[in-house]
Amino acid sequence: MIKDLVSVCIPTHNGEEYLKETLDSLKEQSFQNFEVIICDDGSKDSTLQIIEAFKTNCERPVLISKHLSKGIGANWNNCLRKARGEYIKFLFQDDILKPDCLQKMEAYLRQNPEVGLVASKRDFKINIALNEDLNSWLKKYKDLQFGIDSRSGEILILDHTFFKCATLLQSPLNKIGEPSAVMFRSSRISEVGYFRTDLKQILDYEYWYRFLINSKIAILPDELVIFRIHSNQETQKNNKIKIPDLEIYPKLIYKKYGHLLNPNLRSNLASKYNTSHLLKKKILRLLKRIK
Repeated sequence: MIKDLVSVCIPTHNGEEYLKETLDSLKEQSFQNFEVIICDDGSKDSTLQIIEAFKTNCERPVLISKHLSKGIGANWNNCLRKARGEYIKFLFQDDILKPDCLQKMEAYLRQNPEVGLVASKRDFKINIALNEDLNSWLKKYKDLQFGIDSRSGEILILDHTFFKCATLLQSPLNKIGEPSAVMFRSSRISEVGYFRTDLKQILDYEYWYRFLINSKIAILPDELVIFRIHSNQETQKNNKIKIPDLEIYPKLIYKKYGHLLNPNLRSNLASKYNTSHLLKKKILRLLKRIK
């Protein structure tokens, strides 16, 4: 681990359409003590050519790793294993960092050692036709922390007591932010582990919540990232097919954080997932039949 260095991790897969704009946003950063880790998941388009051109003209160290596709989580983990920095900053191939993003996130983590992960609000760049569904989505997901804290313009600090939030399992489920909107300490990886490779849609916020057990999460009020919305992004693709993640999620939360949950939520989940509770209900039903 190299002290004060930020490892900007970019997992890529057939990202030619917006990748150049994403990489160009790194050149505009006011904070320049960073390396770039690009792990490509078997791209078949011009992604690798764009990356090579960027490396040639980039003044910062750029590591390019190419491998056969093994899924989203595996690619994210490849980035983590190759990163050398004290801080990890994910940047997706279609998103954009605002010029002061790295500076503000790195400074906050450096000045607040009790915080393991920092996130920010997000701006949006829409490359898809606006319709009623998209307008509804933007209204619902623009501010992921809406309703959690009413103090506008202030830093929101979360710790393990956040699991008592009554709206924990209400939409939006991701109350921290997409990977492009966060930066975290690489030293925490030894505690929280790596991303789950069996998940496709919830693997990011499932990962963020692990930080809350032994450290705090800070949400900055600044919009430091531009989250692009387009028809070819993974979220849009997942919405068109049935992903089991959302069915798994409540059980995962109960099994892992049940003792920290809001009592009412814990009771509701126990009625579904607690094996001893379910067995007791089954026995009672059998006894009623016997009578």
